[in-house]
Amino acid sequence: MNKKIIGAVLGLAVLAASSAASAHVDVAVGVGIPVGVVAAPPPVYVARGPAAVPVAYGGDGDWRAREWRERREWREREWRREHWREHEWRERHWGGY
Repeated sequence: MNKKIIGAVLGLAVLAASSAASAHVDVAVGVGIPVGVVAAPPPVYVARGPAAVPVAYGGDGDWRAREWRERREWREREWRREHWREHEWRERHWGGY
């Protein structure tokens, strides 16, 4: 009976060793030796484009057009925000459309 137990233990040891051997574990030690001179690339200079020109909205005389444009932009932002809220609500409650 002892020989059977010893045989089983040796068999399991061989199976464990073979599975550990197939793990493909590599151990390596690297030594960094510089091989060449490393230099930064030369700087690149890019010509600047034309300067930005400020846009005047006509001064004090054009305040109605400016206010109309600002209100229109505000209404569009609010519409988009409400549209997004409705979209989120549908996604939460209906799982899509």
